[in-house]
Amino acid sequence: MEIIYEFVEKLSASEVADVFKKSGITRPVDDLERIQRMIDHADIIVTARKNGQLVGIARAITDYSYCCYLSDLAVDAEYQRLGIGKELIRIIQEKIGEEVSLVLVAAQNAIEYYPRVGFDKLDNAFSIRRKC
Repeated sequence: MEIIYEFVEKLSASEVADVFKKSGITRPVDDLERIQRMIDHADIIVTARKNGQLVGIARAITDYSYCCYLSDLAVDAEYQRLGIGKELIRIIQEKIGEEVSLVLVAAQNAIEYYPRVGFDKLDNAFSIRRKC
């Protein structure tokens, strides 16, 4: 199975919403306008495709100097546990370089995954939650 990874700037909201649904990630998948804004304002988007079909995506916001927030990492459930998520993370790390820290907020069902792919658990993070 050949997976093609690529950096993209343009992507359709419906295609992204579809992979979000298939991955189990919680996102506003029925609000395609909002999904499109999420895509349009990202600094880095890396896709994983098999035979042209989107099977994985990583979306990040960064200053390329100090920090990078990995806002989405989603892989279609049919393609999970094949190293696609790990490769998407590696590609983003390569792009941002060694002086930039990569941070994320993990979904409850993915908390055990991130330490296995190199993330350290933090006890000193805070957030102001979105209202919708």
